[in-house]
Amino acid sequence: MRVLVVEDEPTLSAQLRQLLEGTGYVVDQAADGRQAWALGGVEPYDAIVLDLGLPLLDGRTVLQRWRAEGVTAPVLILTARDAWHEKVAGIDAGADDYLTKPFHGEELLARLRALIRRANGRATPVLVCGPLTLDTRSGRASLDGEPLVLTAHELKLLSYLMHRPNTLVARTELTEHLYAQDQERDSNTIEVFIARLRKKLPAGLIETVRGMGYRLQPPGAGAPP
Repeated sequence: MRVLVVEDEPTLSAQLRQLLEGTGYVVDQAADGRQAWALGGVEPYDAIVLDLGLPLLDGRTVLQRWRAEGVTAPVLILTARDAWHEKVAGIDAGADDYLTKPFHGEELLARLRALIRRANGRATPVLVCGPLTLDTRSGRASLDGEPLVLTAHELKLLSYLMHRPNTLVARTELTEHLYAQDQERDSNTIEVFIARLRKKLPAGLIETVRGMGYRLQPPGAGAPP
C-alpha cells in the first residue's frame, strides 16, 4: 500500500515515514501544499495523510482541488488539538477522517487501515480469501491456520491483492502501488514476486490473465463474468 505524507515539520514528517515504512507501507512525502497538490493529482495513492497548516498552499485548499479534480484516495487530515473548526472545514472539504496533534502512532495506523479497508469495500481488519487469511493489524498471513513466512515485498503484494479479491489487477497498477516515487520501478520484478508467492500458496489462488494482470480468488471460484 502506498501512502502520501504531507507535513512541513521535518521531525514529524520523518517520524511518520519511519512509522509507516516500519509497518509495510510505501511512503512518498511532500513538505508544502503545491508539491502535495502535484503529487496527489498524478500518483495513485491508497491513502493520504494531510497536515492542514502548510506553506505555499494550505491543506484545505489542496484537498478541495484534489476532490474537484476527481482524486478519490482516502484522506486523513492532521489538525491542532484545539482547532475544532479546522476539523469541520477539513471534513467539508472532502477529508475522510481526522487526527489531532499530538497523536499516538498506533491510532494513526489504525485509522489508515480503516480508511483503506473502507475504500476497498472491506469491513473488518482480517481479510480472507479461501484458506488464506491476512490480519492487517499485525501484518501476519496464514494458510489453513498455519503461519505463512513472507518477505516484506511478498507481504506488500499479497496485501494489495487481498484488498481487491476477484478483481483483475494490472502489473502496472501493482508497480505503482508497491514502489515509492523515488524508487526504480520495474514491472518485471512483480512477476518474480508473484512466482515466489505462488510457491507458498495453493495452486490457482493467484490467476494470471495473460497480457492484462493478476486476479486473487478462492480455489474453484472461477473468473467473474
